[in-house]
Amino acid sequence: MRKIAFLVAFCGITMASAQDLNDLFISGVEDAERFANDYLAPVQEAGLFSISNGWYNSGEAKPLGGFEISIVGNITGFRNKDDKKSFVLDPADYENLDFVDNPGQARAVSTALGDIEGIIVFVEDETGLVREEFELPSGLEAEDFNFIPTGYIQASVGLIKGLEVKARFLPKITLDDDAEIGLFGAGIQYEFTKLLPADKLLPVAISAVIGYTGLNGEYDFTDSFDVQGENQRIDASFNTWNFSAVVSTKNIPVINFYGGIGYITGTSDIDLLGEYVVTSGPFQATYVDPFTVSTDANGVAANIGTKIKLGFFRINAEYNIAEFNTFTAGIHFGFR
Repeated sequence: MRKIAFLVAFCGITMASAQDLNDLFISGVEDAERFANDYLAPVQEAGLFSISNGWYNSGEAKPLGGFEISIVGNITGFRNKDDKKSFVLDPADYENLDFVDNPGQARAVSTALGDIEGIIVFVEDETGLVREEFELPSGLEAEDFNFIPTGYIQASVGLIKGLEVKARFLPKITLDDDAEIGLFGAGIQYEFTKLLPADKLLPVAISAVIGYTGLNGEYDFTDSFDVQGENQRIDASFNTWNFSAVVSTKNIPVINFYGGIGYITGTSDIDLLGEYVVTSGPFQATYVDPFTVSTDANGVAANIGTKIKLGFFRINAEYNIAEFNTFTAGIHFGFR
């Protein structure tokens, strides 16, 4: 769990709690897939909202030849998201899984964000002679994580009047020789106030921004997984779009304020790949590429922020309000 928590906390995604979800294969692949979807959905959703932010720090588009290089970081919190930290597991929805205490009764269990521990479940064959018990996994809060940070490098360049293009990336990072993660994105900003004859005299700038972000990661846990098999790994992909309208103050020498409202939409897929040979419990079998966990995230988002400009050096900070709220800050180096 600690390796997965590390990947979530410092890379912005979850590769799934591989060693904890191991036990679920004992209950059969259908039960394992059902549980994994409910367990992982909230952290996938949080990751999608997190990487969608940080596309702008002003309503003004850069002039022709103007550029800015940025280091952007996001902290997406879920401390107060109690509805995302647990889900109700009803044994009636599962083929083989049931609770040791009060069997047959639905109860709340932890998601990948939660901290509910000590939930023991069991599976058994039709005769009741072969039975195996195990504990359901808890989540990030049990590891003292209450937020998901993400970060990347971003570049912006002004083109024709009112148009600015953007790109963001996180070079592929390898962790402990068995996990990799990378990010890429592209966007455009168009300032409508540039179309007005007296735009330089206006106190505000108004723009539209569209940004796409894609994050991909892989975690190979063949050597650490308890289930026998080969090439056991997880491939995760997060893809989001941000459509926003932005307004900011202008013609103030050092400090400016900005705000935006928009719509975020994205999808996340976590593929569990490889061969898994279950040799214990009542349902022994071999599974190859057993399932994919998919989650969608959609919703209105709004933010308010400020930027301080000191020559070539700028800093900004903003607060984003959405299904998962995010604090974003950036350090920027730019010209014009």
